[in-house]
Amino acid sequence: MLKTNKRDIEKDNIFLFHGKINTDGLTGMEAEARIKQFGMNELVKKKKVTALTILLSQFTDFIVLVLIVATVISFFLGEVVDASAILIIVILNAILGFMQEYRTERSLEALKEMSAPMACVLRDGALTEIPANMVVPQDIIYLEAGDVVPADAALIDANNVMVNESLLTGESLPVQKHRAEMSGGKFINLKKENMVYMGCPVVNGNGRAYVVATGMSTEMGKIAYMLQDIKDDPTPLQKRLGRIGKELVGISLGICLLMVIMGILYGQSVYNMFFAGISLAVAAIPEGLPAVVTVSLAIGVQNMLKRNALVRRLPAVETLGCTNVICSDKTGTLTENMMTVKKVFVDNKTVDVSGIGLDLGGNFSISNKKIKVQSLPTMDLLLKTAVLCNKSELRMTKRNDIEALGDPTETALLVAAHKAGYTRENLLAHFKPVGEIPFDSDRKLMSTIFKSNNDEFFVFVKGAPDRLINLCSSYQAEDRIVPLSLANKRIITGVNNDLAENAMRVLGLAYKKVSFIPKELKPQEIETGLTFLGLMAMIDPPRTGVMESVLTCKRAGIIPMMITGDHKVTAIAIAKEIGICTSKDEAITGEELDNMSDTELEKRVKNIRVFARVNPGHKLRIVRAMKKNGYVVAMTGDGVNDAPALKEADIGIAMGKSGTEVAKEAASMILLDDNFSSIVKAVREGRIIYDNIRKFIRYLLSCNLGEMLMMFIATAINMTLPLIPLQILWVNLVTDGLPALALGVDPPDPDIMERPPRSTNEGIFSRGLGPHILFSGLIIGASSLTAFSLTQYLSNGNVELSRTVSFATLILAELLNALECRSEIHTIFEVGIFKNMYLILACLSSFVLLLLVLYIPPLGSIFKTVPLNFDGWAIVAVFSTLEFALNNVFRKW
Repeated sequence: MLKTNKRDIEKDNIFLFHGKINTDGLTGMEAEARIKQFGMNELVKKKKVTALTILLSQFTDFIVLVLIVATVISFFLGEVVDASAILIIVILNAILGFMQEYRTERSLEALKEMSAPMACVLRDGALTEIPANMVVPQDIIYLEAGDVVPADAALIDANNVMVNESLLTGESLPVQKHRAEMSGGKFINLKKENMVYMGCPVVNGNGRAYVVATGMSTEMGKIAYMLQDIKDDPTPLQKRLGRIGKELVGISLGICLLMVIMGILYGQSVYNMFFAGISLAVAAIPEGLPAVVTVSLAIGVQNMLKRNALVRRLPAVETLGCTNVICSDKTGTLTENMMTVKKVFVDNKTVDVSGIGLDLGGNFSISNKKIKVQSLPTMDLLLKTAVLCNKSELRMTKRNDIEALGDPTETALLVAAHKAGYTRENLLAHFKPVGEIPFDSDRKLMSTIFKSNNDEFFVFVKGAPDRLINLCSSYQAEDRIVPLSLANKRIITGVNNDLAENAMRVLGLAYKKVSFIPKELKPQEIETGLTFLGLMAMIDPPRTGVMESVLTCKRAGIIPMMITGDHKVTAIAIAKEIGICTSKDEAITGEELDNMSDTELEKRVKNIRVFARVNPGHKLRIVRAMKKNGYVVAMTGDGVNDAPALKEADIGIAMGKSGTEVAKEAASMILLDDNFSSIVKAVREGRIIYDNIRKFIRYLLSCNLGEMLMMFIATAINMTLPLIPLQILWVNLVTDGLPALALGVDPPDPDIMERPPRSTNEGIFSRGLGPHILFSGLIIGASSLTAFSLTQYLSNGNVELSRTVSFATLILAELLNALECRSEIHTIFEVGIFKNMYLILACLSSFVLLLLVLYIPPLGSIFKTVPLNFDGWAIVAVFSTLEFALNNVFRKW
């Protein structure tokens, strides 16, 4: 329950009522002292899995435990050498499994830390962004729409602040918040509506707040067990492979048991058959499949991070490979988001503005003749509005560079005004801020209210020209205010369209004087009867490389779509330039969307490439319509209201630079550079990961199948077993570990982005993977068994030599199979033998381990092998390359 009265709040938050409230924030040293005193601003986390726990878990598999028990028994029966060797191999296998799982655990832990939320605080007199877990009691935090409240705090400033407290109360509607009353530097009559609580998203407005509780002392801390962290659930692929793994365990155990029973019935040693069955079960059961998938996904996450895509949920990695629609915001994702005001329309004249980016040098001219802005009353008022109706800031760095803080569009307005000598510092000497109605995506407007030194109240408004013009009843004509006629509106609309057709982003500016300011600022009351001042048009060029990325999407069977709040004409101009659309018929506006039923939208959406003048509610409808048509949709977003669309999309993508904490929390992936090209790179990485998972599934299962078929067929026809238990375990150790992991990081096929996306319903064994596994397993098993039989025939029944040849043939056949598994479409020679040096080194390492067992006498006596001569290696060479050769020939054919 939330605290509802002053006594309850006072009891838990001692900082509110003891000593004066310092609204100037803390120093860095004071913050460090409070962290030592109160701890980090974190909720209690579940215990991390320790390295020892991961290591011990390697010995908990039922089959491994049976093997260990059986080995201990054989040790007491006098088979000391065999028992010791088997235990060593089991331990080596456990170490390899431990390394895989430990790396995965650390990768997933790092993933959680990287996606941790941030908070804006006042430290050492300056606004600073810090990790939310570094917020301390008595910090001054700054909040705006889209932020998640980092700690329990009392509001000392509130501009139309609304907070969603459903996480604490279950109430879905946002709650209006008000600044707390203060007297003598202390809060008085503090109520629940003056408090904001940790974990609750700010859905509207902005404000400042004084932190009163952090970590487990917050309201959230008291119900911490309800908090959902980044999901640790298995991905869909891991679940499918887990089920397949269990089925294969049953099949493998059944075959091994049948083999043991048949061997005993044929008169083989019970001891030998028992150990052979258990060893084969250990080797054949693919218990490591889900773990290897996790390792591959974790490695893929790291690779995506290098390409500026931070994956928050592992299932997104799988889904990326299926994506066939990318709905991208225009500003900052497809474009540079480096706005520069180039034209101003004022007093029916077009004024050109020189300069680019954050360069404060520049001038204003009409028909190439410089003008003095202060001599034009309307221009003077327009630039004042541009500065005062603005949340952004320009700062000078220590290196005397200009640093922009805030929205790039607003920054461009400040730079343009600065060129004429208008700065926030200068204007605040004449105007005192009174109130603000923050921008929201429905109104597409922002308003600020100031009181002049002459005690006059001014409302300054900026926003979308088509929205603003309908709220204006007059316009400024030099030093006069003139009624705004329908003809005037048509002229302004025409200029707006002309600027938009030249790929410019246009903002309208207006103002009005009022006699008094109501206590509650309502847009419908404040933003009416305005006086139109003019238009400011700015360019935002496409990002470098975005045209190539759009082309890559089309080649890969992915539809790129642009979604923007900009004017339709501007959106079409940019979309044509970067290749997203070719005609205006492929674009619609949010207003047209509103006039469509869901059914009609589902029919039309397939042919639309540009959505202009849309709001976040439209985004949600677009996603649902595309999904109804069977598309797998990736959707970008940055605002608090984008969260529903991000959750609804198959892949929700939040902006790392401009995105709100609410959007990031709802997203599956965060773009650290806000760049469309990074989405395409992430899709490519998703395809690579899925392909590589298929590669090592094919490799592991075909090798395991080959081993089982060789041993089972030999037993079924009452042959001497071609391998002893120790040899089976050694094959498993040298072939199942490093080569499989190396396949998980295999470079992609060169044409990976020239194929259509795979279906989400595609089974893991689809596209011929099942037959490939069966064919390869059959050839590996048959060739190894044939090599054993031929050597036995040629050597007059020399079992040790025959087993050595079979042992070497099986290992080499499996290592060559690893090379052959690198592509399902191309031969190894087409993809490049040495493109995956990890795999080459893994295979060489496994081959060296084979040679050690063959040519070091002590190991030879343990593993019952003998050194091979030229004839022996000739047989090995012929039969071990059979599967490799046949697969490459058939693939080429």
